Amino acid sequence: QVQLVESGGGLVQAGDPLRVSCAASGRTFSTLAMGWFRQAPGKEREFVAAISRSGITTYYADSVKGRFTISRDNAKNTVYLQMNSLKPEDTAVYYCAADGSLRPLATTKGGMDYWGKGTLVTVSS
Repeated sequence: QVQLVESGGGLVQAGDPLRVSCAASGRTFSTLAMGWFRQAPGKEREFVAAISRSGITTYYADSVKGRFTISRDNAKNTVYLQMNSLKPEDTAVYYCAADGSLRPLATTKGGMDYWGKGTLVTVSS
């Protein structure tokens, strides 16, 4: 069983940067494709970014492309989401997710097998 623990959320002002992290355990990290999703109040959970097992391939939602960067450190069993130029509409609970299969890199909730409990990011205007 894979455990995912997010950290780094908080309250920031519009335009500020913030980095959230996700530490994984329970399985060799390099065998997991990783993703970030977010859920704003009253809205569905949506895809934000994903990164392949090697870190070579990344995908982003159009709403964050050019502002957010996903990365991973396989030696530290950690995936990161660097968020720059934050906007109030980025306010949400950010969830880390992992895909333990050999499927192509997923960008949907159904493509992920494991989930963290989330970390809240609040962007004030």
